[in-house]
Amino acid sequence: MGIIWFLLLGALAGWLAAKLMQGRGFGFLGNMAVGVVGAVLGGFLFNMVGVHGGGMMGSLVTAVVGAIVLLFLVGLIKRN
Repeated sequence: MGIIWFLLLGALAGWLAAKLMQGRGFGFLGNMAVGVVGAVLGGFLFNMVGVHGGGMMGSLVTAVVGAIVLLFLVGLIKRN
């Protein structure tokens, strides 16, 4: 059941990040992948600066921030 929540949270985080980055999403499955990878990236980045979010909202914020960073980096790579 935990993996299903992780994927749903990733899908929501990817969708929110795409909306915040003004349409830089990749469709449902692509946004889910961006959200899941973003959750890992966000957890790594937050851990580096010593910030720890707890609960569902903390996990969502971490995943969205990571997904935004990931979409930004993908945008830089696609531009070149």
